[in-house]
Amino acid sequence: MAGHREQRVNEEVKRELTAVLRQLKDPRISGMVSVLKTNVTKDLKFCKVYISVFGDEIAKKDVLKGLNSAKGFIRKEIASALSLRVTPEFIFEIDNSLEEGNRILKMMESLEYHEE
Repeated sequence: MAGHREQRVNEEVKRELTAVLRQLKDPRISGMVSVLKTNVTKDLKFCKVYISVFGDEIAKKDVLKGLNSAKGFIRKEIASALSLRVTPEFIFEIDNSLEEGNRILKMMESLEYHEE
């Protein structure tokens, strides 16, 4: 049963976090930031947030700096939106899986093109 609760909390945090990120006014955090996955620990102390950023490495680092500087505001907004006993501390990480998938698809397409 605990697995269902963790999954439900992860989905709720992800949904609320996406809404909060849209409200941020920091110019470092562009509109092309997506929350891909959240992973809340069992004790709800920490939440690892995997984000996807459209742009180059400099843009990704800027977004990460902006999110880390807004951690307090984000945590406060999540606490008011969700009724959890403990509001987790957020750890933001860039997830490059979408870009890696696109790179692999392009490689496969070029292989198919050369075979014909």
